[in-house]
Amino acid sequence: MSGYDPTDIRGQEDAQEELTRKARLVAQIEAGDFKWIMSNKRGRRFVWRLLEKAGVFRSSFTGNSETFFREGARNIGLQVLAMIHEHAPESYTQMLSEQKEYDRSSNERTSDH
Repeated sequence: MSGYDPTDIRGQEDAQEELTRKARLVAQIEAGDFKWIMSNKRGRRFVWRLLEKAGVFRSSFTGNSETFFREGARNIGLQVLAMIHEHAPESYTQMLSEQKEYDRSSNERTSDH
């Protein structure tokens, strides 16, 4: 038999408060983890590659059912982008600058050969 008593309003409120407290703690941990990733150049490179692979910066339309698959990947990328803007917005511009510099230096290296 379960310990649930539908007449125990106070117990239900306490249980809901505990769930809310745990959800808030998980959200704080996730935000801290994400800030840590974005505070490191290697982390920002990883996140940039993730956004590119997810197709955030390109159209997902293919004209066939592959569009649905691409939209799923893009949705994950958009969620990551939202986390950047919520938890580490200053790191976004830094990540863009670093990626632009990396692209420029990569182009110079490949044109030298």
